[in-house]
Amino acid sequence: GVKLLLHGLCSNTTVKSLDLKGNNLRTMGAEALGKLLRQNKSIRSLILEWNSLGVWEEGFSFFCQGLGANNFLQRLDLRNNQINHHGAGELAMALKRNASLQELDLRWNNIGLLGGRALLNCLHSNKTLKRLELAGNNVPSDILKAVEQALDHNQDRQTILSETQNRACMLSKEILNLKDEKTKQFLDLMDTIDKQREEIARSGRISAGRVSQLQEALKEQHSIMNSVKAKLQMTEAALALSEQKVHNLGELLSAMKQEQANMVEHHFAELQQQKQEGADREGKLFRDLSACSEKNLLLRNQVDELEKKCKVQQDQLFQLKQDLTNTTAELKLRAVQAEERLEMEKRRLKQSLEDMESLRLKEVDHMTQHMEASERSLQDRVQRLEAIRIALEEELVQVKAAALTERGHAEEELIKVRNQARLDEQQRLEHLQEKLRLMTESRDEAQNCCLKQKQMVSEAQAKASQLSLHADGLRRRIEELQQDLNSKEQEKVTEVNKVKVELQEQIGHLQAERTAQEGLREKIAALERQLKVLSSNHREALLDKEGEISVLLEKLRMKEADISRMREEEAQRANLLQNAIMAYLQGSPLRTHSSRK
Repeated sequence: GVKLLLHGLCSNTTVKSLDLKGNNLRTMGAEALGKLLRQNKSIRSLILEWNSLGVWEEGFSFFCQGLGANNFLQRLDLRNNQINHHGAGELAMALKRNASLQELDLRWNNIGLLGGRALLNCLHSNKTLKRLELAGNNVPSDILKAVEQALDHNQDRQTILSETQNRACMLSKEILNLKDEKTKQFLDLMDTIDKQREEIARSGRISAGRVSQLQEALKEQHSIMNSVKAKLQMTEAALALSEQKVHNLGELLSAMKQEQANMVEHHFAELQQQKQEGADREGKLFRDLSACSEKNLLLRNQVDELEKKCKVQQDQLFQLKQDLTNTTAELKLRAVQAEERLEMEKRRLKQSLEDMESLRLKEVDHMTQHMEASERSLQDRVQRLEAIRIALEEELVQVKAAALTERGHAEEELIKVRNQARLDEQQRLEHLQEKLRLMTESRDEAQNCCLKQKQMVSEAQAKASQLSLHADGLRRRIEELQQDLNSKEQEKVTEVNKVKVELQEQIGHLQAERTAQEGLREKIAALERQLKVLSSNHREALLDKEGEISVLLEKLRMKEADISRMREEEAQRANLLQNAIMAYLQGSPLRTHSSRK
């Protein structure tokens, strides 16, 4: 039951005192107690009175090993446990390793002289044991006195240590309090200095902010002047570009007029050639009506000639297409260039020239519309010519089938082609006239834009003069503010001097306090020296007592040697007496009488 109880208490952390008095604990109980002392960290008091633990040497040695490994037990009661000198030796070995036990009760056991010596020897290494009861153990009085002296020595040592620790704690607390007070005073001074510095910095920031605001206002005025100058330069460049544009448009008009005249002459020559060819064809047809063979030959010749003419017309159509593509490409390039220039002008004059951008956009729209109209007319003409070509091919096929019908169809087609050519020429002339009219309108609009730009330039110059007057006023204001700043700086210098004087006074106070702290440090050093002297005296006294103890131990060893010699001599004498008695008994008449019987 005790084994189970102690096994449960090994992991317990709340039990502080354990009383197992009079439970007849044996070997298993002693071993369980040793295991408990090794593992438990909460028990401070253990009572084992009337258990006869000393009878079981193995169990008691295990218990002593657990006691040596324990560093939490403070009170142990082992009264009336029949502990002999072997058990006392085990206890002494355990006490040498133990550093927490303060009270040990070993009354009414059988420790004897040897056990007392072992316990006395262990007290040289154990410095924590304050109370050791050895009454009723047949221990000599001198050993008891030596044990009491060793215990008193331990108590004195612990009291001195506690007093020194208390004094050191008190001194450290006083030093910390002084340090806290000085740090508080120093922090207060630093706070006042920081506040004064912050006020000075704040006033400097306010003045610097005002100066920066005035400088920013000046910079803004300068930037406005620069922007106005840039706008003037931009308007002048725009005027130059518009003039170049008008010049380019005039050149384009002249080139278009020349192209139109060349096209009219070319078409007129083609019509004359076609008339001559038609007259020739008619004469040949009238001449060759006499014979069918001749007609067939003539028709074949006419077919060949028509094929050649178709090829020529195809070549002309191809050349016309190339001309159209070239003209369209040139017009597109010019339109792209005009658009790029317009985009550049838009980017540069977004804010100041919105009206000009709208007018230019209108001009671009008109130009693109005219270009698209001209392209459409040319495409229509090409489509018509292609339709004519297809019709001519169909008519040639029909001429191969029937010669007579081909002639009529050919005459009708010639008439249709002539009419269509005339209509195309008339439409082209009308388109060119419209283009000329639109170009003149765009030139007038460009001139109006130039006039408007000149008016805007005059307005910008007037604004620039007003801004220059405003800048002069701002300069005067800056000079006034600089004078105010100079006066404020002088005031700041006077305030700074005052603060420096105050700081010097505070520094003098701090130096005086520092001297006081040095005096306190000297006092602390003197106290530490006194403590060192006391500790050295105490150590010397301890050494003297240890020397006396060693002398007493040597005397005890001498006495033990004498006692052992006396015992050996007594043993020898007893042996001699025993031998003499045995010899006497062997030679006595009683032995002979008994033998005779």
